[in-house]
Amino acid sequence: MQKNNLTVFKSVLFQTTSAVIIGEESIILTDPTWLPQEIREIKEYIDEVKDNRQLYIIYTHSDFDHIIGSGAFPGATVIASEAFQANSRKQNILEEVNAFDQEYYIERDYEVAYPIVDNVIKKDGSTIKCADMTLTFLKAPGHTDDGLFTIMEPFGIFLSGDYLSDVEFPFIASSYKDYVRTVEKAERLVEDYTIAFHVPGHGNVTDQTDEIRDRISFSKNYLKRLKADDQTLEKDLRKKYRFFEGMKESHYQNYNYLNE
Repeated sequence: MQKNNLTVFKSVLFQTTSAVIIGEESIILTDPTWLPQEIREIKEYIDEVKDNRQLYIIYTHSDFDHIIGSGAFPGATVIASEAFQANSRKQNILEEVNAFDQEYYIERDYEVAYPIVDNVIKKDGSTIKCADMTLTFLKAPGHTDDGLFTIMEPFGIFLSGDYLSDVEFPFIASSYKDYVRTVEKAERLVEDYTIAFHVPGHGNVTDQTDEIRDRISFSKNYLKRLKADDQTLEKDLRKKYRFFEGMKESHYQNYNYLNE
């Protein structure tokens, strides 16, 4: 997908996205992923348009599929949350990358490494100015405890990481309560900012405000029905999501976080 200064690469695996935003003096990349050829295409595109621009990489969270391409971009300035930097599972995450590559006989032309964070986001509302771009960050725990939302102005780009997808229901791997609060934060964010493009970590970009609101509404409704142990929820998920069979274990695991 390419529109204006936004280009979004989508992997064949889990429809995982990597966004590239071109500014006057900077290029912003998010979560370079999955397969070597896909990462090579992202790198070739950036090399083509880079000129003298500084490359920044925003890591939306630390799931292994979102950091798997980190080693392919030496010299980039890394932005991530404080919890991402302090993650005690760094070695486990690298082992997950290795296990994936081992299972599918994948060879990479770079060394996989957990990203070293240059700009650590410690609180909501933190901003970074990149010439013609202003990046505003908000912590987004719940899916993981180190999630990060980013608003890019003046382009109106909302990078949500693994929230508000049109191909996935909420995956909770950290905290149900945090997930609820993060979705509420997204709801306020859409009211406080003019969003021209929403880029989720998996699925399709949308430039429709009503669609963003629908994704937020669905997430809120899903979380409420999960908490209420709604016996019709799984049936509705099967109707809504083409790949539910591949995701159903995540739905079942979500129940484990209800009694935190």
